[in-house]
Amino acid sequence: MDLGRTGTEVIPALYKGLLDDAAVFPPGLMPLADAVPAHARHLSAPYADIVGPLVLAAPALADLGDADVELSVTLPAGPDQLADVLKQAGKRLQALEIAVPQGMSADEFFGALPSLDVPVFVEVPRDERRPAIIARCAETGHQAKFRTGGVKAELYPDETELAAAVRAAIDAGVPFKATAGLHHAIRNTDPSTGFEQHGYLNLLLATAAAIDGADETRLAAVLAERDGKAVATQVSTVDPKVRERFRSFGTCSIIEPLTELVALGLLPELEGVTA
Repeated sequence: MDLGRTGTEVIPALYKGLLDDAAVFPPGLMPLADAVPAHARHLSAPYADIVGPLVLAAPALADLGDADVELSVTLPAGPDQLADVLKQAGKRLQALEIAVPQGMSADEFFGALPSLDVPVFVEVPRDERRPAIIARCAETGHQAKFRTGGVKAELYPDETELAAAVRAAIDAGVPFKATAGLHHAIRNTDPSTGFEQHGYLNLLLATAAAIDGADETRLAAVLAERDGKAVATQVSTVDPKVRERFRSFGTCSIIEPLTELVALGLLPELEGVTA
């Protein structure tokens, strides 16, 4: 599908497709009627290569109409929403992000998934089902999705929990994406909420460290690092092949992550992006 992507070779391989456009989700909450043309503008900008698909929740498809846009669709209610999503999204569908409903076992969940011709990211629950879900992802070729934040403090896994999840995914050979809470490049405390927020570069660096064999204690330390210069220096040496494991993350702003990459010296100055 040709959607007018015109990005030049200004985006290094390490960052290509890193930012899934989740503009309609909190805290951005951009109206869908605005989000679709805004996404098109991102795809015609010099930084287009860093932009992934537009992320929509399954119920929003009814309001999308026939807009020509590549989609990653979330199914918060699980596989029961799949038939309607496949019908409404059609050829625009680039990926599925499917939650495991509370109380549903790994066997029940994967048994409810038909053979699909688009990538499936299974949102791994933050409970005792995690090992079985990751193991079944490895068996089926599906990928994982880790929730890294939200609108409440308890939705943020701490560095120990996230380190364990990353270690488990790498050990199982399961690629993953992240969603929510990655509002900044570097680990930080949100001044307005007091929430401890993970940095998306910390997560990228922790993934690289996990590939190199680092244990959970080391990964937690990487995730907790707040020295932006130190993180940026280390990230600048990371092999782009790390993106075969850490696929992308959803962000309600495309410009803000770009701005921080420019400010850290990891991207050149870009038109429309001010560090």
